[in-house]
Order: sequence, then structure tokens, then C-alpha cells
Amino acid sequence: MKGSDVVVTGVSKYFDSFRALNNVSLEIKKGEFFSLLGPSGCGKTTLLRILAGFEQPDSGAVNFDGKDVLPLPPDRRHANTVFQNYALFPHLSVFENVAFSMRLKKAPKSEVESKVNEYLRLVQLEGHAHKKPNQLSGGQKQRVAIARALINEPSVLLLDEPLSALDAKLRHHMLIELDQIHDKIGITFIYVTHDQQEALSVSDRLAVMNQGDVLQIGTPHEIYESPATDFVARFIGETNLFDAKVISVENLNREHEEYMAELDIPELGRIKVTTVDKVKPDQTVSFTIRPEKIVIAKDRPTTSRADINTFQGMVDEPIYSGFQTKFYVKIMEKAIIRVIKQHANYSDEGPDIRWKDSVFISWSANDGYIVEVKN
Repeated sequence: MKGSDVVVTGVSKYFDSFRALNNVSLEIKKGEFFSLLGPSGCGKTTLLRILAGFEQPDSGAVNFDGKDVLPLPPDRRHANTVFQNYALFPHLSVFENVAFSMRLKKAPKSEVESKVNEYLRLVQLEGHAHKKPNQLSGGQKQRVAIARALINEPSVLLLDEPLSALDAKLRHHMLIELDQIHDKIGITFIYVTHDQQEALSVSDRLAVMNQGDVLQIGTPHEIYESPATDFVARFIGETNLFDAKVISVENLNREHEEYMAELDIPELGRIKVTTVDKVKPDQTVSFTIRPEKIVIAKDRPTTSRADINTFQGMVDEPIYSGFQTKFYVKIMEKAIIRVIKQHANYSDEGPDIRWKDSVFISWSANDGYIVEVKN
């Protein structure tokens, strides 16, 4: 496996009185596509700049393959950065932009031509070698920046929101290409983004950050299905999130420590949820259920299963998006539950549930999740 292991231990960084990073620790595996995800100002770009050598932390350690890299300047860290604004030389051709670092090292002409052409083929720009940056599209400019960063054969490629300047369709296309490039060269990618869909789509693992803290590290599936905090639950995808009081807890499986908890949600009523974390009666917890896990229908579910949560409500707002409809369902005049219904089959009539319709929503106890214990 190519690339480097990257270990960050207890890194903190202040800009005057502003705390950008607070005792951040994480381990990134060799050859991994790892994303730093969070809103603007959460500290993810500051952490990337510390990894690159453009900033020094106030405390903590950064190691590549067990070696302390904090004393090293950026050009000796075997890490290259792809910037959000491309940072191309406007007066140089695509070929010369990619060749720039090799020219500085006075590499033989034949080696320069061979390697530049190899990396232009990798990013599918071999037919654009003699163009200037102003003759390229945004996606092509970003490919040049990636080729220029990769030609030095770094162990770690740092990507600072590299697709944010592109339109949505091109961003999605470039994301797929970036993932394919990673698969081909196999080095460690560390990718900074505020876009949750980008991070979920390409990451082997990701770290969710907010206000200088790492809140959770895990695979996309772990982060989405088992959020560690209310913030993570809200930030990753859409969800319905409520505070609830634990009424009772039943042990379902002693060997695997699985429990069935009954919760009381003031604005909704009583529900059941399975959990592997034992909670206790009278504790306050936060409960989440994803909109796509809820079934919506005009008729009451006929199942007799005790682990199905069912409520009657009224469609407050339906939003049709072609491939799906999002319903805002009002329950007991207090709670608004978001429900997403996918459209797998063609329908002449469109959605059969409309505004102001009386409906039933239901979900399995296995599909809800207790996010946090509040007390």
C-alpha cells in the first residue's frame, strides 16, 4: 500500500483569542481516502494547513509514518496540496504548470516530458497540454492542479475544498474522477469539505468537526446511521430529532447487550426504540429517526408487531422532487415529522398523498436511534 499513515495527537491552535482547534487527535491509515467534514469556521482547513506545514500548532504532534513532521518545511513533508482556487500560473501552459516542480529540480527533459504526459493522461487532459489556464473550464483547471500536485509522487495529497467553485453537476462528475484517481494511485488522500454528500460518497472514513472539536470519526455508514451527537445527526443528512424521557428498558439479548427502550416525546407521545447502549428510566435522551425510514400511507398499518411505532397526522406540506416526495406531517398539532417517500415506479397520477390529507406514519423500533444521553 502506498501513502503514509498520518497521526495527529492533541493538536490545538489559537488565532489571538479565537480557538481554531481544540486538542484534536485522529489517525489516518496509509492509502485511505479520509475526509474532514464540517461547517465554515469549524477548523478543518486550519488542520489541513498544519498537516501541509503552512501553519504551526500551539501544541500537539503530527507524525507521518511515525516521523515528527512539525519541524519540516512544506516541501520536505512528502505532502502536496490542491487548493480551492487552483493556484495555477496564468502565463504557463497546462504542460508547463504540471512540469513546474520538475523544472525546479532540473530533471532531464526526457523525464519531464514522460512524467507530465503520464499525469495528463491520468487526469484526462492529454489533448490540452498547450492551452493556457484561461482557455480551460473550471473542471479542467482543477484537473491540472491535481496533476501538478501528484507529479511529485507525494505520500499524502491534501485537498482543500477543491470542487467548491464548480457547479453541482460538474462537482459530482469531478468527485467520481477524484475517487477513480485515488483508486489508481493508492496514496493517502485527506479531503476537506463542508458538503456532506461529497464526504459520504467518496470517503473510507471521515471526521465530523465543529468549533475546533472532532465530534465523531467513522465510516460514512457509521456516521449516518449512528451519529454520536445532536450536531452530527443534524449535519449529516436530514433527520427528525427530539428530546425524550426514558420510561422503561427491557433487555432483549443478554449475550449481545441489546435493549428495547420506551421513550416519551412530549410533542409526539410514546415510542419504542432498540439500543445497544443501556439507558435508565427517567434519563433524558435525544432520539432521531431519518425521514426515509418512515412509512407514510393513508391507511393504518395492519401489522400487529409491538415494535412498530404508528402515529396519525395531517400532511402540512408535500414537496415533489421527481424521484421522491418529502412530506411534512403534523402530529397532534405539536410535532412536524419529515418523511421521504421514494418513487420507484411510474405513476400517471403522481404522488397519491396530497396536501391536507389524513395519513398514518410508522417506523420500526430498529430504525430509530438514541443519539445522546442528556443526564
